Amino acid sequence: MSTTGGNKAILAALGANLGIALVKIVAWALSGSASMLAEGVHSIADSGNQILLILGGRKAKKAADADHPFGYGRERYVYAFVVSIILFSIGGVFSLYEGVDKLRHPHELENAWLPIVVLLIAIGLEFFSLRTALKEARPHKGSEGWLAFIRRAKAPELPVLLLEDTAALTGLVFAFLGVGLTVVTGNSLFDALGTVLIGALLVLVAIVLGIETKSLLVGEGASPADVAAIREAITSGPEVERIIHMKTLYLGPDELLVGVKVAIGGRALLADVASAINTVEGRIREKVPVARVIYIEPDVWSDPGLAEPPTDAIVIRAAD
Repeated sequence: MSTTGGNKAILAALGANLGIALVKIVAWALSGSASMLAEGVHSIADSGNQILLILGGRKAKKAADADHPFGYGRERYVYAFVVSIILFSIGGVFSLYEGVDKLRHPHELENAWLPIVVLLIAIGLEFFSLRTALKEARPHKGSEGWLAFIRRAKAPELPVLLLEDTAALTGLVFAFLGVGLTVVTGNSLFDALGTVLIGALLVLVAIVLGIETKSLLVGEGASPADVAAIREAITSGPEVERIIHMKTLYLGPDELLVGVKVAIGGRALLADVASAINTVEGRIREKVPVARVIYIEPDVWSDPGLAEPPTDAIVIRAAD
């Protein structure tokens, strides 16, 4: 997935969160609502999330060097992992702490109309942000469901934003219910419970994102569809007799490494082998453009029933 769509969604989310974070904090200061404070911290954390995602995208564009010969593409995974673990967890733990504190030391709301108005505006802005993320992600999702897209996407920005915006909207609903029930009943218990629910929601999202981004950091291979396309590209011509084994690894969201050992006729000349490898590489890149780093090792396939290859064969074999 290109970063273009991701950046558009990130900027939309950043603009929404910066604006409503300030308004939520002001509303908390004037009303004393614990839900508003939790939501204010949530929006500040979300703004930090978007800044980190933008920074990760820029870091990933650095050219490869001697220390990082495969480039810096995984910087995007690192920053997404920081977003999922640190900022979401900080927002979630703080909200849980604030909610428990208000359960132990309840107090009445002041200017209760203010947080309700702010929450309604925030719900509208967060809905706009989520709609933008959905619009940008839909072309990359294909026929997959949204959960499958979040689990399998190699570019972390849009999945992070989708979960973040969904959590933000759900948290706003919790806050609205907490404040609204407090106003109707006069019991500040509901405001505190809304804060606890917001905290639990953020921690849950942090766990889900942490699991998914950790998998990307450890290293994921190509999707089954791309693996099938690469295999078809290798074997569709006369150059290769068979694939002996193949491995793939994402070096970054937009860069796939393909390492494959192939069987080539034992009587092939070295120049013919080199030409065959170049042809196969071209077909792979045509079928799977994200396959940018390709290593093809030529070998000679020997029937297990034969003790050794024919004596007149030119054997090209590298160490296993």
